[in-house]
Parts: sequence; structure tokens; C-alpha cells
Amino acid sequence: MARTRTIHRCESCDATHAQWAGQCSACGEWNTLVEAVDRPKPSGAAYRGPASKAVPLSSVDATEAGARPTWISEFDRVLGGGLVPGSVTLLGGEPGVGKSTLTLQLLGTVAASGRRGLLVSAEESPQQVQLRAGRLGVDRDGVWIVAETAMPAILGAMSEVQPDLLVVDSIQTVFDPEVGSSPGSVTQVRECAHALVLAAKASGVATVLVGHVTKEGALAGPRVLEHVVDTVLSFEGDRHHALRLLRASKHRFGPTGELGLFEMRDEGLIALEDPAALLLGDRRPELAGSCVVPITEGRRTLLVEVQALVAATKAPMPRRSAQGIDTGRLAVLLAVLEKRVGFRFFEQDVYASAVGGVRVNEPAADLGIAMAVASAASGIAIEPEIVACGEIGLGGEVRRVAQMERRLAEAVRLGFSTAVVPLATPDVPGLRLMRVKDVADAVRPYRVRPSDS
Repeated sequence: MARTRTIHRCESCDATHAQWAGQCSACGEWNTLVEAVDRPKPSGAAYRGPASKAVPLSSVDATEAGARPTWISEFDRVLGGGLVPGSVTLLGGEPGVGKSTLTLQLLGTVAASGRRGLLVSAEESPQQVQLRAGRLGVDRDGVWIVAETAMPAILGAMSEVQPDLLVVDSIQTVFDPEVGSSPGSVTQVRECAHALVLAAKASGVATVLVGHVTKEGALAGPRVLEHVVDTVLSFEGDRHHALRLLRASKHRFGPTGELGLFEMRDEGLIALEDPAALLLGDRRPELAGSCVVPITEGRRTLLVEVQALVAATKAPMPRRSAQGIDTGRLAVLLAVLEKRVGFRFFEQDVYASAVGGVRVNEPAADLGIAMAVASAASGIAIEPEIVACGEIGLGGEVRRVAQMERRLAEAVRLGFSTAVVPLATPDVPGLRLMRVKDVADAVRPYRVRPSDS
């Protein structure tokens, strides 16, 4: 059998090159050459694959694509009920976030329901996995493990065990001996993923591939990796905080708007049906510089505490530091507070943070961040029963944001009685609305004029 050879293909014009170069000689684009496999193309007479027969769409049985629950509630929430037999799911996340813990618990719940799971441990030894399974309390009788990285051995174990769920941890460490490149290369990842997708579709085994991410947070490997799988999940969270977030950026069997929340503990990942206790449990509302904002993550509404600290400095360049909040957005809000309200931050360091490991990126948090900064600058605490929600424009105006009614309804459910909101906000039962037209109105109770100090 003829061996394959590695070439370099341009992602822009699809031209092939014998070796890598910074610029494609065919189209002139830079940094578009990626490794590819040049396989011998069989003639039509040599093809012996099964032929598919065209059938009326009305005769297709859609029940075969029904999801099977995994009994991990937040995981099933994101996938719209569970894993579909024969589907391939790509799970990505930063090192240490808990991907291996989540997949091992997933295998345990599947085994506890009477089904069989197979873990391809391509990075850890079976002894390491056994120790973690004991700590997590995973039912190990129905969980099979094979420590392999070679693609033929993995397919052989899959055929021998015949699992209902296959987990490959991770796809970047698997290699095909027929592909002439090193494990982890673009070519190897793409070819091994294709082979696993074909095996999953042929056998009806639900497959989860664990993937690495780059420094920018994107999935490592070729872009085609995300195209060949059915579902792409991202597992996020600060490794120094307990909160973990599971999102779907692609899902062929349902919507992608759901968000799964977990808390990382010693005994593993615990599903969070109501994250308020984790996000607001240690709040000290009597301190200046604290404000609660309702943000939306997918179809869920979370109430998050944002904190600010303003401290005098003699440095020629005052610091602007943000954690969980976009630094550029913080700089814009400080400029608006200076220009439209009269605050002065040129001799003060400003720090802002979203508590609990949540990233607050949407404009709906602008008003709460501005109020927290104003409260920190004046030393006047914001009333503990207040939430704030609204986008701030460059003119200082407070604008309405999407899904305002749902955000405020969650605030009512958690016991908040007052909301600072834009003028056009409709009434919400059980909540007193303080409507403001601009940021000056919103921060007036927390502003100390130079003549007052």
C-alpha cells in the first residue's frame, strides 16, 4: 500500500507546496500554509465503499437522533437532553480547568445507568486515572480504560469493548502511523479526528474528544476539527476559583444558548442549579465600591457582584487594572465619569473586579461598574438591596439593554427590592425602579464634590 506524504496547503487558495513558506506563491497571502496529507486517490474501479440509496425525507426516522441523558444535569442542559448515539463532541478548555474530571464523571454516570464507557487515556496512566476515580467516587465497574495513543490500537479497543460512550483524552496526543508527521501536528489531529468520526458514525457510539486550547483561548489544531464534529463545547473558569462554565459554540442536535454551571470541589464537579450562593454568598454590602449587576450567559441570568477600589498614587502613570472585566471598557467608563460627571482619576489608581471567577463582558454591566467606581471614590456604600443594569454611552446617557425584564425578574427572585435602570424600562412587579437618564443621575448619591471634602 502506498504511504501518504506530508505537503503544505494554502488555506486561502488551496494551492499545495512541497515545504512550508511564509507566503503562498500562488495567491500571495501570508502565513496561510498548513500541513496536509497527500493521499493516493483511488480510481473509481478501486472504490469498494457502501453505496447510499436516496430516500424520501419523510421516510427518515428522526427518533434515531434522540439524546440519551448522562445524568449530569448541567451537562444535559447544555446538550439539550444528553449525548446522541453516534455523535462526536469536542470538549476544549485550558489546562487544569477540569476537563478530565468532567469526562471521568461522565463515564461514571453512564456506567451507573447500566451502559458501558471506554476511556482512551492518551496522557495519563491507568493508575493515575484509578486514583482520581476513587477520589471522585466514580462507579468503575462499567468503565473500561486503555492507555493508547496509536489510532489502530484505539479502533481495535473500541471494536472489542463495544462501548456506549467513548472518551479520548486527548485528541492532540493520538497519532496514525500511516501519516508521516509527529503527534500533535495539524495533519495528525485532522486525520485522527476524521477516523474517529467515521468509527463513531458506523458503530453508533457517542464520542467525546478532549482538546487543548491555545494561549488565546481558541481550540488548538486545524479549523476543520471543529467542522467535522457535531458539537463543540468550551469548559471555562479560573483555576483559582471554584466556578466552571460549560458552553456550546456548535450543536447540530439543538440550540447553543444554554449555559452549564459547576462548582469544583475536592469530590469533583458539582452541578449548580442556582449559583447565587456561590456568587453572592460572601458579599459585604456595607463596604464602599460594591454593586450587583444582572448579566445574561446564554439563556441564564446571573447576579454578579462587581467591586471597585480607588486609591491615591504619586506615580506619573496611574494604574488601571481589571479582573473579569474588560480593561478597555473600564478605561472608557472612567473617561465618561471624568468628562460627564466631574470625577478626577489622574492621581488615583483604579482597580475593578468581577467576583467569583465570572467574566463580565456585556455592556449591561456598565452602569453597575460606574456606580461601584463612584462609590469607591467617595467612600459611600451602595444600598445592599440595589442592583444596576444599563449601558453607558460616550455622552454619559444610560441606554436600555436586551432582556431587561428577565434580568430584573431574577433580581426579584433573589430578594433585591430596587433597581437603577434606564428611563425606558417598563415596570417589574415586586421591584422599585430608579430610572435615570444619564450616569450623573445614577452616581449623584455617591459623589463627593471637592468643596464637601
